[in-house]
Amino acid sequence: MKAVGARLPRYDGVAHVTGRTTYVDDVRIRGILWTKALRSPHHHAAITRLDASKAEALPGVHAVVTHEDVPKNVYGHLEALGIPADEPLLAENDVRYKGQPIAVVAAGDEDTAREAVELIEIEYEERPAFFDIRKALDPDWPQIHQWGPVYPHFGPHNHRRVRKGNVDRAFDEADVIVEGVYRPQAIEHCPLEPQTALAVPEADGRLTIYSCTQAMYFSMGVVAAHLEWPLNKLKFVGGTVGGGFGGKVDTATETICALLALKSKQPVKWRWTREEEFLASSTRAPWHMEIADALTNDGWILGRRMLTLHDSGAYARFSPYGVTKHAFHHTGAYTIPNVHFDGYVVFTNRVPTTAMRGFGVTSVSFAVETQMNRIAEVLDLDPLQIRLKNANRIGDTTANRITLKDPSTVPVVLAAADRIGYDLPAEYRSMTSDRRSGELLPEHLVAQLGVEETSGNGGGR
Repeated sequence: MKAVGARLPRYDGVAHVTGRTTYVDDVRIRGILWTKALRSPHHHAAITRLDASKAEALPGVHAVVTHEDVPKNVYGHLEALGIPADEPLLAENDVRYKGQPIAVVAAGDEDTAREAVELIEIEYEERPAFFDIRKALDPDWPQIHQWGPVYPHFGPHNHRRVRKGNVDRAFDEADVIVEGVYRPQAIEHCPLEPQTALAVPEADGRLTIYSCTQAMYFSMGVVAAHLEWPLNKLKFVGGTVGGGFGGKVDTATETICALLALKSKQPVKWRWTREEEFLASSTRAPWHMEIADALTNDGWILGRRMLTLHDSGAYARFSPYGVTKHAFHHTGAYTIPNVHFDGYVVFTNRVPTTAMRGFGVTSVSFAVETQMNRIAEVLDLDPLQIRLKNANRIGDTTANRITLKDPSTVPVVLAAADRIGYDLPAEYRSMTSDRRSGELLPEHLVAQLGVEETSGNGGGR
């Protein structure tokens, strides 16, 4: 307990501020080759011709890799969780976002690698691009993904669904209906350290990979799957991640370096430029969220209808997982007995989107809290009092029917109010997270309560 409340120095703080921290780009090994990529200049196009022979013949080039060199080119980061693969490591028949990698070169220096990329002959047939997720289900949607406009593999449905109670009756009985549309946009992670990896072939046939990944064993599994290798042939070396925020779970550089190292039989490094980071690294996804709440005049939330469109970009990647988390949190920190949620993963010609701090939850929290303020304004009620009244309490059930055992909404709201000197009536200041009773258990909330747990040894003494 000596650390609680104490001002302790970071174990790595001195190294950071003195510049002695070692990152992947600081690793020095004799004979390193440098990598550059041929990336798509189009948002959406068919690849009609690809010839890398001139690049391969350029003096100083040690390896060129295209989709033909990848043992398993199409692999899904979340295949182990039942999310089918749809994204190629290197584009094969078409490109679906600007900056998508098509071919990569390893050369003795960066200038030679860039020159080799310029020598790769490629021809495209440009296709219509799609960016407006609100139009994904329109009949004139341009075909950009083999699965159609939305990810279709949520069990028997093509979207994530949450149903609880009788939402139609809640809206019929409501005094007021408040609606809101919320559209947080894409955010670039912008880490100080760009995506970087170094792959080193070892004499025993194994590969050592120096990686800036946030998820070491996860990335090792992704590389092994693409190479069709057992895990024991790979050694991953991590270190300090120079900023990730969720964006460095994508295994963006490791597999490419591994392929080039195997083909050239030399160590290969790929360090993205800042331009590549902005062009081709994943972002937090844009969302379109529509909320309609059925309310009483005194501020009880009787029911919620919600439609979410999540911009996955060109491929599914982590988006189905993000929308699942999003769905489970769509009522926020509040107990709503009747809900109807539909969440769609929509394909567009953006760079594939990915995790970023609170993946799937941050966006819906923004929408829910903004909606709560809107409700307070429409009903002319205090925004904190509405929150405290509808706050999750012990024994309440969530939208997906989980019984809450230790919700923190009430103490957090009260602490925030106290911190800013917010004036609350005594009846609200004395509220707790205890199981609902009395005025806090109106008729519309009775049926949603979970079974109360009892303690004891069963027989009694």
